[in-house]
Amino acid sequence: MNYTTAAYGAWQSPITAASIFEASDNVSYLTVENDQLYFVESKASANGKNVLFKLSPQNTAIKLTSTEVSVRTRVHEYGGRPYLVDGDTIYYSQFTNQKIYRVSQNSAAEAITSEKLRYMDCIADHKNNRLICVREDHRGIGEPINTLVAISLSYSNQESILFEGTDFVSDPHLSPDGNSVAFITWSHPNMPWDDTQLRVINFDEDGSVVAVVEIPQSGNVSIKQPNYAQDGTLYFIADFENWWTLYSVEAQSEKPQKVLDQEIEINSYGIVDNSFAIIAYTKEGIDYIARVNLTTGEMNNIGEAFSSADSISVANDRVYFRASTPHSGNAIYQLTDNSYEKIYQPSGPVIDEGFLSVPQPIEFPTGSNEIAYGFYYPPQNSDFTGAKDTLPPLIVKVHGGPVGATDSSLNPGIQFWTSRGFAVFDVNHRGSTGYGRAFRKKLYPNWGVVDVEDASNGVKWLASEGLIDADKVAIRGGSAGGYTTLAALAFQNVFKAGTSYYGISDLGVLAGDTHKFESRYLDQLIGPYPEMKSVYEQRSPINSVQNITAPLLLLQGLDDKVVPPNQSELIFNALKENCIATAFITFEGEGHGFRQPANNIKALNSELSFYGQVFGFVPAGNIEAVQLITCESSK
Repeated sequence: MNYTTAAYGAWQSPITAASIFEASDNVSYLTVENDQLYFVESKASANGKNVLFKLSPQNTAIKLTSTEVSVRTRVHEYGGRPYLVDGDTIYYSQFTNQKIYRVSQNSAAEAITSEKLRYMDCIADHKNNRLICVREDHRGIGEPINTLVAISLSYSNQESILFEGTDFVSDPHLSPDGNSVAFITWSHPNMPWDDTQLRVINFDEDGSVVAVVEIPQSGNVSIKQPNYAQDGTLYFIADFENWWTLYSVEAQSEKPQKVLDQEIEINSYGIVDNSFAIIAYTKEGIDYIARVNLTTGEMNNIGEAFSSADSISVANDRVYFRASTPHSGNAIYQLTDNSYEKIYQPSGPVIDEGFLSVPQPIEFPTGSNEIAYGFYYPPQNSDFTGAKDTLPPLIVKVHGGPVGATDSSLNPGIQFWTSRGFAVFDVNHRGSTGYGRAFRKKLYPNWGVVDVEDASNGVKWLASEGLIDADKVAIRGGSAGGYTTLAALAFQNVFKAGTSYYGISDLGVLAGDTHKFESRYLDQLIGPYPEMKSVYEQRSPINSVQNITAPLLLLQGLDDKVVPPNQSELIFNALKENCIATAFITFEGEGHGFRQPANNIKALNSELSFYGQVFGFVPAGNIEAVQLITCESSK
C-alpha cells in the first residue's frame, strides 16, 4: 500500500472536530414501564439538550419531549435519573428551572413543583397517589438540604418529608406491596463510593412513616442500587469484601447475604422472575453481561465482552442494556434468552477501519512494587506514515473523578488524535474504579501524588517499549483530570505540554468554593482543611507555578459551579507573569463539561493548533491558530 510520509501530528484525517460533535448523540437512563423501553438521548442537533424517547416495536426512537427543553436534573450538580414514566403520564425535570413537569396524553406540560427545589430518582407510589423523590432544597442559606420526599398527586403544592438528617439521599425503590421504600444515604466527608447506608422506610396504611430501619453493616462499605424482587427480597450491590458484588436481605434486621462470590465489580443488575439476575460487570477493565442464579450464585457469561456495559432494564420477555465496544459507542442492546443484539445506535461519526486505532490494554509498574492500568492507542491512518527513524508524539489522557475510570469504548475524540499521527495513552491510575475497593482507596489521601506518578510512569514504560517519542509528550484532562494535568506539569519533568479542561490549580480555594456534593471530598483525597492546610498548599500547582516550564492551554466554562473559572484564571495569570507560553479560552453558557457542539469543536481544534505550535508541525486542514501569550506577545 502506498503511504504518504508526513510528520506525526500533521496527517490529514477525515475525523474532524465538526464530524465528531455535530452529530454525536448519547443514550442514558434506560427504564422499562409497561414493557416499553424509555431512555434519554443527548442531542447534538439540540445543542446538547437531553430529550426523552421511547423505543418503537421497529426499534426506532419516538420523541416524547421537545428539543426546546432539556430533561436533566442538577441534584448533586451532576444529576441523576431525571424522569419517570407512570402509565400514560410522564414526569420530568426541566434543566432551566429544575421544576418537575407532568405530561399526560393530549395535555400540555404543567409544573407540579416550585422554584429553588431540585428532584431526581422519582418513583410512583400508587397506593398513596404520590411520587417519592430525592429532593434538594436550595431555598435557604448555606448548603442545600437533601431529603426523601412525597409529592402528592391529589393536592397541588403538597410535599411531605419522609426522611431527613443525612447529607445525601439517593436511589429510592418501592417494595412490590407498596409498604416499604429502600434507599441510600451518606454524609460528609464520605462520597457514595466510600461509606453509605441502606435504609428502609416502613409505611402505615395511610402512607405515613412508621419506622426507618438501617440494614445492618459493619465498617465502611459502599452500598448502591437497592432493588426489590417480586417476592419481596431486597437486593443491592455492596463492597463488603473489596468488590462491588450482589447481596440480598429478606428480613430488615437480618445480616445481608452474599449472592455472588466473584472478584468482579457489578455496574448494574436486574431481577428476573425471582430466580435469577442479569448483571453487567467489570473485570480487569473489560465489561461483561452475565446471568446469575440467585439461589446457587452460579454465574454464566452471555456473549462476548464489551468495553462498557450498564443500565440493565428488565421487561417481561427481554432485558435491555446499554453497552459499547472499541468499534462502537454507546448503544442499546436487547437480550433474549442467551443471546443479545444491538437494536438502537444513536447518531455519531462513522469511522472507517483504516483510520480506527484499536486500544491495547496495558498494565505497568508504578509506585512501590505496584501496578496501574490503561489503554494504549497507536497512530492509525491508512493514507499516512511517519518519517523513517521517528516515533509518534504521545498524548496522555487523564479521566475525571478522580475516582472514575476510563474504558476501551470507541471515543471519536481519541481517534481524532490517532488518525493525525499521535499515540494516546488513556490511563487508569491508582484510585480508579473497576479494580476493587483496595485499588480505589490508593488515591486516599494521595491525590496529586499517585495519579501524577502513574501518568508519568506510564509514559516512561511506553518509551521503554519504543512506542513513543519521549521528547514530545503532552498531558490533558478535565476537572480532576485537569488537576492531575497541572500537577504533572508542576511536579514532574516528563511532559512538554499540557491542556487543562476546567482543572483545579488551588486546592485551598476549591475547599471553600465548590458545591455541596464534593465540598468535603478533599478530606478524603488529601485531608481535612484547614488542619492540613500545608499539604493543600504543597500539592496546589499554583504554589509551584515556578516549576512549570511547559506551555499550557486552559479551557473553561464560565458557568461552572463545580470547578469555578477562577481556578483556571489563577494559573493563567501566574504563567503570564513567568513568561510561559499559555492561552486561556472561556466559553459562555458552559458549565462543568462542555455540551454545545460549537464550543466542543472550538476546544478540540484549539488543542490541535496548540500541540502543533509546541511540537513543531502544521496541522492539516483549516485550523484556526491559538494565540499563545508569551512575554513577547504580551508586551
